[in-house]
Amino acid sequence: MASPAAVDNWTQEAIDQDEMVLNMGPQHPSTHGVLRIELRTDGEVVKAARPHIGYLHRCFEKHSENVDFPGVIPYTDRMDYVASMGNSLGYALAVEKLMGIEVSPYVQTIRVIMAELQRIASHTIAVGTYGMDIGAFTPFLHLLRDREKILDLFEWTCGARLLYNYNWIGGLSHDVPDGFVKACRQFLREFEARTYPELVDLLIGNKIFIKRTAEIGVCPVDLAISYDLTGPNLRGSGPARDLRKDEPYCGYEKYDFAVPVGKGEHGPLGSCFDRNWVRTAEMAESAKILHQAIDALEKMEKADVREKVPKRVKPNKGEVYARSEAPRGQLGYFIVADGTAVNPYRVKVKSPCFTAMSIFHVLARGMYIADIIALIGSLDVVLGEIDR
Repeated sequence: MASPAAVDNWTQEAIDQDEMVLNMGPQHPSTHGVLRIELRTDGEVVKAARPHIGYLHRCFEKHSENVDFPGVIPYTDRMDYVASMGNSLGYALAVEKLMGIEVSPYVQTIRVIMAELQRIASHTIAVGTYGMDIGAFTPFLHLLRDREKILDLFEWTCGARLLYNYNWIGGLSHDVPDGFVKACRQFLREFEARTYPELVDLLIGNKIFIKRTAEIGVCPVDLAISYDLTGPNLRGSGPARDLRKDEPYCGYEKYDFAVPVGKGEHGPLGSCFDRNWVRTAEMAESAKILHQAIDALEKMEKADVREKVPKRVKPNKGEVYARSEAPRGQLGYFIVADGTAVNPYRVKVKSPCFTAMSIFHVLARGMYIADIIALIGSLDVVLGEIDR
């Protein structure tokens, strides 16, 4: 028993009500990395939950003040480290907005291709590990097989498989190699003909999976909005909010695709099932975008992808906020330049994972202990982006 001085009010309340305080994590993969969850339980029922973050000590925002603007890009890769292309894209868009740089349609099209390949790769991890978290191992292997194919395309293009430093301010680090379009088409054929039907058959349409997820972690739309959820976590509750449609960037307004939303077909709207259904359906929509972007790229003349990259990135005094639709939701960068240095005066990140984790204690209340892992996985958080 801890001494009275070491017990905080939250724990003291549990003691007063004769509840058990249970620590879950930090471990992997059940709690998606270095996340510790403290639960107050009455038998098998969770009465209250408290997430503890801050184990990674990434210090991204402070690091950014001590390197030049291009030097920040490798740090952005390390936030959501399974969706790095989206991180660097959002940062590049923000600095380009600050400096008034407009990249060529050729660069924009390649950025869309890379962003949508990354979205598929990210969702294969999200949905695959979610199934594994609650006992379904085989779909994880099928999805990781296709993720490796995407990583092969990334490695072929820029030499890296996880942290890319690919989207530069004003352009890209590398053009796509000869044969990239053909290889990308081959991947899409295999994904659409085999992997996606396998995923729906083995996991999403599985009766056990539906029973396990369709009535837990229910997030009503008003609650999702009040906690500023974005991305699949918001769309799982019904609203078709997607920055690629609402505030298009990189020419997304030219592409025909749908915004999947939760439907509550197997239980209440906004459940763990709905959030994962949205991620699954988004993979198919990303494939549609990729077909269109590849067709457009084939018709374009090759251009210098570094044509608009400044020799020296030193913005005038000012500040900017720009956001993009990353795989886990709206990723925003607030950047301040003082006009006297090549380093940012301030870089602040609006993380979709941080806002998703902020609603956890509300959704967890009243759940069974065994369902807590299913709830964490359905929110699809990456702790590198939370602990900035």
